[in-house]
Amino acid sequence: MDSIGEGLVEMANLVGSAIGLATTALLDADLRLAENVISADDKVDDLQRDLEDRAIAVLARQQPVATDLRTVVTSLRMSADLERSGDLAEHVAKLARMRYPQRTVPRDLRRTVLEMGQLAQRLMAQAAEVLITHDVEAALQVEKDDDRMDELHRTIFQHLMDDQWQHGVETAVDVTLVGRYYERFADHAVSVARRVVYLVTGERADELPTSGLA
Repeated sequence: MDSIGEGLVEMANLVGSAIGLATTALLDADLRLAENVISADDKVDDLQRDLEDRAIAVLARQQPVATDLRTVVTSLRMSADLERSGDLAEHVAKLARMRYPQRTVPRDLRRTVLEMGQLAQRLMAQAAEVLITHDVEAALQVEKDDDRMDELHRTIFQHLMDDQWQHGVETAVDVTLVGRYYERFADHAVSVARRVVYLVTGERADELPTSGLA
């Protein structure tokens, strides 16, 4: 059981690092860094498969009940969130590779995308910490902090819909994808944190008393 938890933390740390590196590759048109992020995703996939194997072994050999069973099942769901997060970081890196040597993000959106990348990395770091501490209040804070990502995502669309947009359709598509990748990455970090709440309390985050959300 301990090794399953350790595996989740390792996955969270890896995908958090990946989204940070992918952001740098995207904004700096760094092909080598993009390739490194893409190849490193295999490690995340391997960790998920290993975690699933261990979870199945626990189910088969120990036949856990109550809290232990909830831990195993929830861990499997969290590993899926983390694996998908790794895929999203890889998507960002692949977009950087596809447009190389050009920079995918136009100058007037670079600051927004940089903040999205930094926030995505920070949210996943918070989720990794919550996996270690099982701190319910800290887990709930991840969801609150995700509100900023939603604001940044809306900023992307405001730029795209502006009559002053002069970067063409191809760049508009790229930027739309970038915004979606970061927004979904953040959603997975929130999902991990919410699952920790369920793991600790046996209740879903949105079912807790209002005082727990203050």
